[in-house]
Amino acid sequence: MPRLLVIRGADEGKQFDLTDAAVSIGRDASARIRLHDTEVSRKHAEFRVGNGCYQVVDVGSANGTFVNNQKVKESNLQAGDQIAMGQTILLYSSGHGSLVDTESDLAAKISMISRGDIELSSAIVKTVGELEGSRIFEEPDAASPWLKSALANLTVLYEASQAISHILDISELLNRILELVFRSIAADRGCIMLSQRGSADLEPRALRLRTQTDEQEKFALSRTIMDYVLREKKGILVTDAGKDERFSQGQSITKYGIREVICVPMKGRHETIGVLYLDTYTGARELASKQTISGKFNEDHLHLAIAVAHQAALAVEETRYHQAMVQGERLAAIGQTITALSHHIKNILQGLRSGSDLMKMGLREKNDKLIHQGWRIAEKNQGKIYDLVMDMLNFSKDRVPAVEPTDLNNVVHDVYELLESRAKEMGVRLEMDLADDIPMIPVDAEGVHRALLNIAANAVDAVEGRPNPQVKLFTRMTNPDWARIIVLDNGAGIAPEQLQEIFRPFFSTKGSRGTGLGLAVSRKILREHGGDILVKSQVNAGSRFTMFLPVKSPLSGDPILGSSVEMPIFPLPGDEQESPQ
Repeated sequence: MPRLLVIRGADEGKQFDLTDAAVSIGRDASARIRLHDTEVSRKHAEFRVGNGCYQVVDVGSANGTFVNNQKVKESNLQAGDQIAMGQTILLYSSGHGSLVDTESDLAAKISMISRGDIELSSAIVKTVGELEGSRIFEEPDAASPWLKSALANLTVLYEASQAISHILDISELLNRILELVFRSIAADRGCIMLSQRGSADLEPRALRLRTQTDEQEKFALSRTIMDYVLREKKGILVTDAGKDERFSQGQSITKYGIREVICVPMKGRHETIGVLYLDTYTGARELASKQTISGKFNEDHLHLAIAVAHQAALAVEETRYHQAMVQGERLAAIGQTITALSHHIKNILQGLRSGSDLMKMGLREKNDKLIHQGWRIAEKNQGKIYDLVMDMLNFSKDRVPAVEPTDLNNVVHDVYELLESRAKEMGVRLEMDLADDIPMIPVDAEGVHRALLNIAANAVDAVEGRPNPQVKLFTRMTNPDWARIIVLDNGAGIAPEQLQEIFRPFFSTKGSRGTGLGLAVSRKILREHGGDILVKSQVNAGSRFTMFLPVKSPLSGDPILGSSVEMPIFPLPGDEQESPQ
């Protein structure tokens, strides 16, 4: 099913299925797809079916509609296209080709023959409604003694439920269903046909034959029987298959030997997705000997078949839904990653170009001041490239910290010196308070340095433009087992609903200035050491990030506080003076 995934904007993470020929999108409550983006027009655009695909059509929006960064009035959509409206970016998924496998090997074993002018009613001895499958489960006491016994013993149906609960591959699931059906119904051949998405055609997805000799000939199914079942929404039991159209026009019962057929619809929650087809046949030897052969199918078998088919249909729907969700999440993650990185890389490239232009101008005019100014800009953006690549590597790669005895106070002091000049330029008062009782701790000094630098740099950015901006760095011992590094600021604070999101990759409150990877990488580094980062924040007051590190390295086998245990935020001596002002 075609789908839109919101990969950026106020509705980020939402998914919208395109089920109608025309789907409106905009800020108005009447829009089929409503976006909570103030830069989106009330009636912004429509998604319409045309030229065999979905098109996006701008309906006079104020800020325009863009497909892959190109402003459009009308554009055909392909899988992977990005549609921008205001600050919102949607990723289009066509829904084709990813959920249903082609079973060409099964199709080669099955032939369908049809003659629409043949009347089936003379051969049908019993019918059952397609809703009967769910009713049997709801009212098992109303079933016949044979079927009631089967339900009570939880044979086929119980095992079918077990298969449904853990098999996610559709073909594997349906083959298992047929295997279970053959245990209680004496069919010689069985097949499950599923409808293709967006088409009335049926394709074989599972085939089972009771004996190996059956594989020598194609399994001839009656298309007319299947069409009747789907059209009338009824399962049928046919005991005189000789009247079926397959035996007309020279196609003799001797060749096919079909005696009985059970064909039931596979009715899921919302639609009928296919049929379960079973039959018995008479071999040439039995026909030649003119033996009287009793029937193998009865009304109870029909009811059991419709019940199992209902279960199978529910399982297929759930499996397709699961696959669609996985695919949608994968596309959303890819789109979100590409969007975040491309936006940040674009900003870096613009900075490099600005620096390059200044250096060219300085060389042309022999102006050393312009050359130095351009070089500083280029160097700054070169550092951004390095930081971005290192953050990506650190986040995506599992690593074992290179642990060695480290003085945490030295690490904090190094970070302080790196940020000191920048803080002065911004008018930020950067302070440091190092405890004297911090022992040498086995950590990866470079990793902890990087984690602290990310957090402290964020704190400096957070206080920019605030009255009396302050950032303080502390080291403290919690107890003999835990050391802390605390970063305190009096910035704008973090809203409660965002506290759960700040460590999520690519989530950033800094706009174009941040990649959204810094805090995610910092927490990953701390957790690799057996520690963690905890946050306290108050809007319009400030934030406090506390980095916990075990005094004894978890890599040496020494016991540490498990990640499942919530670490308390211990008060600092003189906390009343250190709280955000």
